[in-house]
Amino acid sequence: MGTLTIRNLDDDVKQELRERAAARGVSMEQEARDLITRDVRNGNRRLLKVSFDDIMSLSRKPDTPVDSRKAQDEVWDYLYEADRPK
Repeated sequence: MGTLTIRNLDDDVKQELRERAAARGVSMEQEARDLITRDVRNGNRRLLKVSFDDIMSLSRKPDTPVDSRKAQDEVWDYLYEADRPK
């Protein structure tokens, strides 16, 4: 087993870690160990590089042009339908 020292950890992060650990009934060290292990084993790769062409290949061009103004008005009408006097 290796040892890791973490320096310059923000006080608010340390406090949050302390609270999470207390809520689970474990030490701060165990909570940090569990968080790091879960993140690494789940393969969280937040900085994926995707090209513009990759993104565009996922989209589909509509058959007819979209009237964004009309669509926006319909959304607002739906949202405020309950507020209208009857």
